[in-house]
Amino acid sequence: MEMPNYADHDGLGLAELVAKRAVTPLELVEAAIARIEEHNPTLNAVVYKGYDDARKWAIGDLPAGPFRGVPFLIKDLGMPVAGWPRSHGSKFARGVVDSQDGGLTTRYRAAGVVPIGKTNTPEYGITGTTESAALGPCRNPWNPGHIAGGSSGGAASAVAAGIVPLAHASDGLGSIRIPAACCGLVGLKVTRDRNPNLPDGFDYALGNVVDHVVTRTVRDSAAMLDATGYAEPHSPYAAPPKERPYLEEIERSPGKLRIAWSSETPSGRPIDPEIQAALERTAALLKGLGHEVIEKGLGIDYRALFASRGPAAASNFAAGMARLIDLVGREPEQDELEPLTWSILKAGRRQTGADALRSLQETRMLNRQTLAFFEEVDVYLTPVLGTPVPEIGFIDPVNLEPREVNRRQGRTFPYTPPFNFSGQPSMSLPLEMDAAGLPIGMMFSARYADEATLFRLAAQLEKEAPWKGRRPQVWG
Repeated sequence: MEMPNYADHDGLGLAELVAKRAVTPLELVEAAIARIEEHNPTLNAVVYKGYDDARKWAIGDLPAGPFRGVPFLIKDLGMPVAGWPRSHGSKFARGVVDSQDGGLTTRYRAAGVVPIGKTNTPEYGITGTTESAALGPCRNPWNPGHIAGGSSGGAASAVAAGIVPLAHASDGLGSIRIPAACCGLVGLKVTRDRNPNLPDGFDYALGNVVDHVVTRTVRDSAAMLDATGYAEPHSPYAAPPKERPYLEEIERSPGKLRIAWSSETPSGRPIDPEIQAALERTAALLKGLGHEVIEKGLGIDYRALFASRGPAAASNFAAGMARLIDLVGREPEQDELEPLTWSILKAGRRQTGADALRSLQETRMLNRQTLAFFEEVDVYLTPVLGTPVPEIGFIDPVNLEPREVNRRQGRTFPYTPPFNFSGQPSMSLPLEMDAAGLPIGMMFSARYADEATLFRLAAQLEKEAPWKGRRPQVWG
């Protein structure tokens, strides 16, 4: 294989070349390193370079998983790698180095990937843009003046630029789907606990946060979930088992699905006309493929749902910070946390146990509205963003007041949170481009534990409206 063609292959494609001995894992690692060195000064996607470890692992006895020898990046948030730092995107956590791999890191290694570094993330993964005081802004390969999304912005930027074919990502309120949409990738938020992260996932107890990957192809997403998405022994919250491997699902027809679509937003404010037009074209495409397509919004009480989650979310953040404080050995100084982070920590510490539990109870009951919607439809379609991909600085958690950050986030990212609250699978697909040459992601959400339907539909759309040939400004 000629190394200039490295970025033209997805993860399974590179693994096939390794299996055929057309290329070695070390050669792939060197190709990825070369691309980091070339593109990272522009993108700031990779914030820790584990090159020596990667070279050592690449010439070692790699597991015979589906991605054997494929370079891989891990998000610098909540995912321990033995001997590597984990900053959480924060000045306060800069000195933290993990002594052992996390549970999901172990599963990624078993899939055969070679971790080569860690990717940029906003402070504690809070915002939908990857811009932090500690790590600096991560930029979009399609136009470096624009955001890569968040909180998995570094992962999405690196994959979209062809540095690696897939990378670890996590999603608590949209943090896989938002950067996938911004960077023109496939981004699946899996069902709650589909990818368990024991013994590391203390803050996963609320059920919001899940881990998976961002990819350029549907099949890479399916294959990695096949490799990692099984229950831990004695798991108290195991997701319902799948019927068959997801790699088999993408070869199956989705059949005639009942698909609802809507531009309904929690605020009632209309979305950008260009995004609206893209949504309508996607609905027409689905109808042309033989699906039953209806215009119908979720119709849930968004205001009550978002308000219900606040006390529990703030309390959960304060509890997670308490663990980090124990690890660091001291309280953070105010200048070590960004204004939004500091405000959430203070709010969390003000909550009582009764406040937190009532918050969880109310959210649980309100989730029934979302889940009930899927008794009548198979899939719900919206955009991921309500606006074109913003410029760097529009949502600036370092310099803007917290209230203004949240106001701008609510306008830009109105669609993703309900499916974190309900635990349902939800996927962004790069079906459209705007007039400025930036991606527009469409979001498809399904019934609880029904990733299979999303994979079958995604594979159909990848064939009918392919995105593989698109290339960003910063590429390969």
